[in-house]
Amino acid sequence: MGDPRRAIPRTDAVLAEPRIAKAAETLGRDLVKSLVAAAQQRARAGEIEPGEVVAEVVARLPATVSSLRPVLNATGVLVHTNLGRAPLSAAALDAIVAAGGATDVEFSLETGERAKRGRGTLAALAEAVPRAAAVHVVNNNAAALLLCALTLAPGKEIVVSRGELVEIGDGFRIPDLLASTGARLREVGTTNRTSARDYAAAIGPDTGFVLKIHPSNYRVTGFTSEAGVAELTGLGVPVVADVGSGLLAPHPLLPDEPDVTTALADGASLVTASGDKLLGGPQAGLLFGDAELVQRLRRHPAARALRVDKLTLAALEATLRGPETPVRAALSAEVGDLQKRAETLAASLRSAGVDAEAVDSTAVVGGGGAPGVELPSAAVAVPARYAEALRSGEPAVVGRIVRDRCLLDLRTVPPADDATLREAVRRCG
Repeated sequence: MGDPRRAIPRTDAVLAEPRIAKAAETLGRDLVKSLVAAAQQRARAGEIEPGEVVAEVVARLPATVSSLRPVLNATGVLVHTNLGRAPLSAAALDAIVAAGGATDVEFSLETGERAKRGRGTLAALAEAVPRAAAVHVVNNNAAALLLCALTLAPGKEIVVSRGELVEIGDGFRIPDLLASTGARLREVGTTNRTSARDYAAAIGPDTGFVLKIHPSNYRVTGFTSEAGVAELTGLGVPVVADVGSGLLAPHPLLPDEPDVTTALADGASLVTASGDKLLGGPQAGLLFGDAELVQRLRRHPAARALRVDKLTLAALEATLRGPETPVRAALSAEVGDLQKRAETLAASLRSAGVDAEAVDSTAVVGGGGAPGVELPSAAVAVPARYAEALRSGEPAVVGRIVRDRCLLDLRTVPPADDATLREAVRRCG
């Protein structure tokens, strides 16, 4: 008998197969050719039959060139940092596609001359927070704080409560971030209690500004007290308030979460916030406040290094002007509707032979927003062994393990994705 490896199809023959040829046009010939080589090697090793090479390549063709995979978030964490924080709205996604080519981001089609960068986005942001005399956008909230320190406190002191010197994730800490600008931190108060008198006693000729930071991902309870923004505005220096989570105005479900509008009303000179948390937009650092101070921030040399690209500007404007974002929809979902969806999904899965049941669940905001707030929810519970298979499936589905069951929390799954979720679970059975 002849060597079966001689039956392995040639590279050019595989690349000419219509489905593979079309994929090479969108994914790039080099990437597709590497998949062909890998399939041929599997055939040489006897792992697949020579006649299965084409099918192997087709099965392994990625949806895009990017290594990032779409994930169905069934964790019950609305703003999941490890899953990219806020999922964008359809309007924001469409805006990104439209902005992918040449755009008038810094060009006036009316005059044919250079125009203010991101003017439409800035106008939308200003309209969303009328109390702000001026607004600016940088690439994340840490960058917004960095720009404040570089502009207002070079070689000076930033007065901040010891109880607000937080770590913001992945080992990065606010004190280190601010100190990297050359500013000096003047810590006041204690971990659990800081009063307006503590701040006032620290103010001097070397003070650049007072910083008020919303704690992220935790709460200090018990014998505690803190000074609000309104108590700090008469100290003769600017007050910078970091509200963090991107809530632009008060929300009835999050009464204790600080928001931009209230901080400005209380007298903050500048307010910083994130674009990709409760606002539900792309990663961005949002700056609001005094017109003269915002202009100083905008003209600082570092502002160029911290500016956002046209895709972020497009997505942010669409988020501000467009329909309800997925984050807002998840936040306001009625628990009764979630329970009905869970019961329907569980019944459908049981009929397909899956050990599934509808259970009560608890969701959270996540992303440093509303620490300690629990949102009643509903989930479909399946065996814990499904978790790994769901993560490696297509699409990938991420739930959470609770008492040897994998919970698929529906507060973070849009209703339109219920069928997709059901099929993903059924395939794991």
